[in-house]
Amino acid sequence: MNSLWTKIILNTTLRKRNLNKYSNYVLAKGFKQFQIVFKRRLIQLFLLSLGVLSAGFGLKGFLLPNEFVDGGAVGISLLISEITGVSLSILLLLVNLPFVLIGYRTIGLDFAVKTAVAIFALSIAVEVIPYPQITEDKLLVAVFGGFFLGSGIGLAIRGGGVIDGTEVLAINLSRRTGLTVGDLILIFNIIIFSVAAWLLSIETALYSILTYLSASKTVDFIVEGIEEYTGVTIISVKSEEIRQMITNDLGRGVTIYKGERGYGTTGHRHNDIDIVFTVITRLEVSSLKTEIEKIDPGAFILMHSVNDTKGGMIKKRPLH
Repeated sequence: MNSLWTKIILNTTLRKRNLNKYSNYVLAKGFKQFQIVFKRRLIQLFLLSLGVLSAGFGLKGFLLPNEFVDGGAVGISLLISEITGVSLSILLLLVNLPFVLIGYRTIGLDFAVKTAVAIFALSIAVEVIPYPQITEDKLLVAVFGGFFLGSGIGLAIRGGGVIDGTEVLAINLSRRTGLTVGDLILIFNIIIFSVAAWLLSIETALYSILTYLSASKTVDFIVEGIEEYTGVTIISVKSEEIRQMITNDLGRGVTIYKGERGYGTTGHRHNDIDIVFTVITRLEVSSLKTEIEKIDPGAFILMHSVNDTKGGMIKKRPLH
């Protein structure tokens, strides 16, 4: 590697300033981390792009031409568009802007940037791409419109962002109230569908509820049923580095278990090892996996859904 390329890599992945004192091992490690980050970014970009295209198809190919609405921020945008005639692409930006700001404060800058880009791309796709109207059958519109919209939302989440910001608001409010994320999303959508029934028609509202159910089930399927919080257990020989990364870079609390290896790639083993456990939101899973892979690509990671939490360091610690 030439020195300029090395500096770019290390500045991108290791965030070092004085680069001359580092060994070839450190430089090679920096290059490897750069490859991991670059690969992950490409995957995230692909998932976000695919999500935008799918959501745009659901909106323009099914919901918008048939005056259907959905839940969440997209549903609010559709409802306002039907009532006022304002372009849906503009409303998607305006309605989701507050949620992007909340996402920046709640999750972080990286998430907020990807969310802003995804929402902007969706508004452009809705405005520019000539999606064909597929059908006027109301049942098919509700089911498949919700399916493609839900697929887009789920793929965006897998890519590390969102194209519907209601969930971000729900996560933020759940930390201030005694309600769960699911309870808050349900309340939001009850309000949206009640307004739709009043301003449009009860039939449209009922079909819109079917659209929402189809979309929500598709989202759950795409993101593999990950709940609002995810418990992550990490077994690695570099547990101390991973612990510092989680606490210093992600601002999350950790618990260290004392364990003993039983069997590994080299056969039977009986040496002691520290096991790292942390709880994060599902929107941070992609970022955590990337950071762990940068430290130890061979780390064993076990994730499971957490329905509710109380006490401990669940709220993200401010980073300085």
